[in-house]
Amino acid sequence: MTKPPLTLYLAAPRGFCAGVDRAIKIVEMALQKWGAPVYVRHEIVHNKFVVDGLRAKGAVFVEELDECPDDRPVIFSAHGVPKSVPAAAAAREMIYVDATCPLVSKVHIEAQRHAEAGLQMIMIGHKGHPETVGTMGQLPEGEVLLVETVDDVAGVQVRDPEKLAFVTQTTLSVDDTRDIVAALQDRFPAIVGPHKEDICYATTNRQEAVKTVAPKSDALLVVGAPNSSNSRRLVEVASKAGCTYAQLVQRATDIDWRALEGISSIAITAGASAPEVLVNEVIDAFRDRYDVTVETVETATENVEFKVPRILRVPA
Repeated sequence: MTKPPLTLYLAAPRGFCAGVDRAIKIVEMALQKWGAPVYVRHEIVHNKFVVDGLRAKGAVFVEELDECPDDRPVIFSAHGVPKSVPAAAAAREMIYVDATCPLVSKVHIEAQRHAEAGLQMIMIGHKGHPETVGTMGQLPEGEVLLVETVDDVAGVQVRDPEKLAFVTQTTLSVDDTRDIVAALQDRFPAIVGPHKEDICYATTNRQEAVKTVAPKSDALLVVGAPNSSNSRRLVEVASKAGCTYAQLVQRATDIDWRALEGISSIAITAGASAPEVLVNEVIDAFRDRYDVTVETVETATENVEFKVPRILRVPA
């Protein structure tokens, strides 16, 4: 039987960013240096396939530090942690490695500097997301106020409207955040923003690529995890850019083939914590059913690399 033709637009950049790459490398190097088990507080990155792979090598994933023994190394996830966590690890004389993405650490430093200048912080982010919890936890309770939407801005109660600054989660929708920032500046004209946008280069680049491929595709699939903020934002960006069917899939087995009946073109991208092997798995699933022509649509080139912490670069 002849397979129907399908044009597959492969968005680039997609998949792993430098921060995710570094975080995974940190766990692998820790296992090489200290042997198994190595404990990891929270999922190192939001991807089940990646986490399961590291677990098979000897990483033990826990939610809180008190689940870790004193005599084994612990790694803090790429999303960052409140200040109290490394302080507690140091008090217990634990070996710990901080895998916080350097771009998240930049936001932490920013928040600290603003606080030292006497400014109260407003954070644009998603409540309960580990990155938001980590950033808000850099300062004492009440010093960082959270807003998630434009509507939240109207209700936020500040100490002094003349002494305010804002930071953002690094994985938000660029367009949605722009609207929230505008609302903050409208209500608090004296508010101080970051020197350079907090939303990271990888989030911005992946969203731009989706905006380019979405309008020309009958459907768009984002390979990523449901708890991955940047992956979920890509689905939203695709819908807003005019793609009538945009879905998040963890693996090829999640594809809803009935929903894709009759399509002649599809776009595929991947969130910043999704490995390329899962993208290839999805492409192969389409090749099984369609006569696929792959067209890569590249909107930016990435060559960012982050060093791993010094503790892993020196012998045990």
